[in-house]
Amino acid sequence: MEATEKSIKLYYNTEVEKLQMPEYGRIVLKMVEQMKAVEDKAKRSEQAAAIVKVMERLNSQVHQQEDWVHKLWDHLYMIAGYDLDIDSPFPAPVPENVYGKPHDIPLNTRPIKARHYGRNIESIIDLIATEPDGEVKTAMIRSLAVYMRQQYLIWNKDTVADSTIFQDIERISGGRVKVPEGMELSKISSAITFARPGMNLGYNNNGNGSRNRNRKKNKKKAQQ
Repeated sequence: MEATEKSIKLYYNTEVEKLQMPEYGRIVLKMVEQMKAVEDKAKRSEQAAAIVKVMERLNSQVHQQEDWVHKLWDHLYMIAGYDLDIDSPFPAPVPENVYGKPHDIPLNTRPIKARHYGRNIESIIDLIATEPDGEVKTAMIRSLAVYMRQQYLIWNKDTVADSTIFQDIERISGGRVKVPEGMELSKISSAITFARPGMNLGYNNNGNGSRNRNRKKNKKKAQQ
């Protein structure tokens, strides 16, 4: 008895239509295509609801989103290429709203007067300039000066005089903010180290560096 050979055609994703919603797989696309071929609208709508239930199981994390049922029906329309005539519990989504170009975000192109302080310092100074003279404004200037001194020492390890910080405040403000005479900032301990963002400097006794050194010491004692 002679064996007959059957040729098997293999299909690859590069040879078929690209999926609009890959998270649901090609099987859901096939279901949607078969549903669209149904002539009776009531039956199409019934099958659409069943497909949405299948999509819910395949994409269970959608439950974490608000109004997730509405999102599933929107996904159904997207898979169908927005060419779907059914009775949906939600209005059909508009492609322009989904694929439309996002609004441009305006950028602040105004040069920063002092980069080592940043643009936020300028905004704070602008706010202080609008405050009336008094104890509140003086307290705001003092708090700002302390913060600016900290930012200064992050990038400049040398000590900085209070007068330098005060001059920077008046310069950045364009003369709108005057530091009260006789104002002094609290002294900084020589043990304090201001680390730059993203750098793990200044380990204390509770830091990882201390723990690692203790582990090495204990290991050496155990080997002796």
